[in-house]
Amino acid sequence: MVVVCVEPTHRFMERSGIATSTRRVATRLWPSGFPADRSADKVVHELYAEENRNRETPSGSQDMIGLVYPGISRLDYATEHEGGVFPSQIDSTVDPTVTAWLEGVLYVLAVEPRPPGYDPLATRTIDPAWVRRLGRCGRECWDAILGRDLERLGAAMTESVTCWSALLPASFTHPALTTDWPALLRHYQGRYPGATASASGGGYLLVASAEVVPGAFQVKIRRSGGPTVS
Repeated sequence: MVVVCVEPTHRFMERSGIATSTRRVATRLWPSGFPADRSADKVVHELYAEENRNRETPSGSQDMIGLVYPGISRLDYATEHEGGVFPSQIDSTVDPTVTAWLEGVLYVLAVEPRPPGYDPLATRTIDPAWVRRLGRCGRECWDAILGRDLERLGAAMTESVTCWSALLPASFTHPALTTDWPALLRHYQGRYPGATASASGGGYLLVASAEVVPGAFQVKIRRSGGPTVS
């Protein structure tokens, strides 16, 4: 999986896969910013525990890592490591050439938040073959970013939608959804090098493009700050 730490230059929609709930928890725990006396790994674990306290369905640790680790990070998960909840390895880059390139080709288009009653986990078809395929497209995404390869990045983004739709069929076709996400995704995937959604159920459309995407905005990647990365 690949996560990107972005500056809050926009007021992001709630329930849209941009870790807004995690940010609120972090702000409550550490109003003055992340504690500098603890490693990034320790802060991620503390933030995960606090956000998921007493929750029947916990959120994934990728949201916490995306907030705590500056730059762009590749997360490798393995079931034998901490139950698969936290990555067995994290590789990060704050290379200004790489981060500036991604800022220039990633467009974010607001669609609508996930509606009340939406549950992407209602139907699950967790097939190991699709899990492996999803893992491969995560590696492709990371390699494409490091290599500044727009076509490869777009293909990985599009592939992620295919994988999630197979693993969690309600991702983009749940009865509570009012947006025709499959049609929207197909349109942008056909018009640009690739596109995906910020989360199951929508929120934002993420588009890889060398040209301006009408109605979309771009993000600023945070390259420093936060706790010490160990």
